[in-house]
Amino acid sequence: MTQTIAPRVRTLVLLLLAAACALLAGAGPASAHAAVTGSDPGQGAVVDKAPARISLTFSEQVAMSDDSLRVLDPEGKRVDTGKPANVSGTTYAVPLRSGLPDGTYTVAYQVVSADSHPVAGAWTFSIGAPSKTSVSVSGQSADDGVVGWLYGFGRYVSYAGFIVMAGGAAFVLACWRRGAGVRPVQRFVVSGWVALTAATLALLLLRGSFTGTGKVADIFDLSLLGQVLQTKTGAALVSRLLLLAAAALFIAVLFGAYDKREDAQEKRDLTFGLSIGGVVVAAGLAASWAMSEHASVGIQAGIAMPVDVLHLLAVAAWLGGLGALLVALYRAPAETPVDAPAVRRFSQVAFGSVLALIATGTYQSWRQLGSWSAFTDTRYGQFLLAKIGLVVVMVGVAWISRRWTGRLAETVPAGASTVREKERVGAREDAAGDAETAAVGDGNTSGEGAGDGDGGPDTGTGPAGTGSDEQPATGPAGTEGQPGTGPAGTERAAQLARQQAARDAARQKRMRDADPNRFGLRRSVLAEAGIAVVLLAVTTVLTQTEPGRTEQEAKAATSSSASSTADAGASGALTLNMPFDTGGADGKGIVTIDVDPARVGGNEMHVYVERPNGRAFDIPEVKVEFTLKAKDIGPLPVVPDHIATGHWSANGVQIPMAGDWQVDVTVRTSDIDEVTVSKNAQIG
Repeated sequence: MTQTIAPRVRTLVLLLLAAACALLAGAGPASAHAAVTGSDPGQGAVVDKAPARISLTFSEQVAMSDDSLRVLDPEGKRVDTGKPANVSGTTYAVPLRSGLPDGTYTVAYQVVSADSHPVAGAWTFSIGAPSKTSVSVSGQSADDGVVGWLYGFGRYVSYAGFIVMAGGAAFVLACWRRGAGVRPVQRFVVSGWVALTAATLALLLLRGSFTGTGKVADIFDLSLLGQVLQTKTGAALVSRLLLLAAAALFIAVLFGAYDKREDAQEKRDLTFGLSIGGVVVAAGLAASWAMSEHASVGIQAGIAMPVDVLHLLAVAAWLGGLGALLVALYRAPAETPVDAPAVRRFSQVAFGSVLALIATGTYQSWRQLGSWSAFTDTRYGQFLLAKIGLVVVMVGVAWISRRWTGRLAETVPAGASTVREKERVGAREDAAGDAETAAVGDGNTSGEGAGDGDGGPDTGTGPAGTGSDEQPATGPAGTEGQPGTGPAGTERAAQLARQQAARDAARQKRMRDADPNRFGLRRSVLAEAGIAVVLLAVTTVLTQTEPGRTEQEAKAATSSSASSTADAGASGALTLNMPFDTGGADGKGIVTIDVDPARVGGNEMHVYVERPNGRAFDIPEVKVEFTLKAKDIGPLPVVPDHIATGHWSANGVQIPMAGDWQVDVTVRTSDIDEVTVSKNAQIG
């Protein structure tokens, strides 16, 4: 039966690994987790005169380098000066050279979002009128190509290594303590540690190229590695390596001193200590993901990070323990098979892990999606539906495993009694053999004495046969091939003992594998493990995909901007967004000016002030001035009335003539902190 199963097992494992690799390869580069929600000038905009700077607004904070924002003229030459700066909230800007000629300009950006994923793209605007440009805006993805694929594969291996190491160790401590001395289980846990360590080192080397040029040659660039170590992700990877050193010590004690400890009380104390230490190390490793990825940004980050740690620990306990159980069922020696109580205890651990996954997964889904429509309208939601489907299927297979476990437990007493009966029979046979050996020994002794008394050379005989030197050595029963005395006989006896032990082990393994309940349990656990391989691949892709909430917010912001532009073209209404920073405490925000109908004569003006997080912001004073420098008109001051929190309004704002008006807004956030921000707009 085992020979029939082995090819099927290998085929199934290869198919599942191929499916996981295909899923990872087909996922493409990691999607950006910070979306562009606005720009000035906008995509495709045509402005009358060259702007002093260009600005870009993201859905969350991003990290920038000196070359994160580049502005290229129609010939492909850079026209930006200075370094990109955070002007307010999530808006970043870079100054431009003065006196830029007319033509089409390309703005390329490449930044790293707060949850460690690269964001890249480009757009164009024109001064005066559009023109031909030699700059290509395609292929701007920073994480595309070989480096991006390697980074994604490294993330998959790191997750798998953590699950195998943490879950396998938990299975030994919580479910099957005898497994600490089983070599296949030891290799399983150690392989998880090796995989996680190797993947972490690889990610550390790949990180600089992954978020930068994307070139394979830059993987070993030490200057990029130094920059990575100064980032949040670099610190998380280094912390993971330090925790892996502690994990190596934990594994050494688990499979060394713990396995050899025989005193029951000492072993209980060591079990408690290892359990506490193992949970601390595993939680720290899980936190290295939670504090640098999705959970660390967005709403309720303080709650999301501990929830994410608990989620990862539950995944490891379930899937890693499942892998250890599979190894024990297929590879454990015949003399130390995994018993029914151990399987039953793992079933309880898995059930608790599933409950924890349901609770933490529900919270994470709400946090990352925000609406039911995001399940079907966003890639994140679609991958999440696939993950939920796999979990449901896996839980169904686990229920089948629980049924096999119950049947296995019911058959254990009869099997145990049979083994004990065989042991008693074997003991009686051994005792009889010992008595016979003693009798044979006495016969040989008396025979030798008789021979000596007769004076004949080597003629002494005993009940077992002759003692001639030319005769082969005989054993106690006088059968040919049994070991005799001396070094050669001892070596032969040891060899026969090893052969007999191997035959006994093979017979016990055949008897064990012939049990239909154990055979069914092995098949169902193998099916669970196969689904887990694909589930882990989907989870890895999910962590590289832009959350549904962010994607929908970015779409809404883009639609709103397009709608505002269309409305402005149709009705003449004007909306200006200007970020500000007074330099004091709580001095950052965005001021929005609405002028309707933005024509010559009387106009209605509304002023809105918001914090960087989008909430209404009440400040002590707001003043607005209109200046038409081309005709030397103004400034025309307007002092709006405070209407509501963060909202001011003024009626009858007179615009004497059409032109390119400069709108200056003075914002005061305290008695001494104020700033004036400006923007030009065509009115009339």
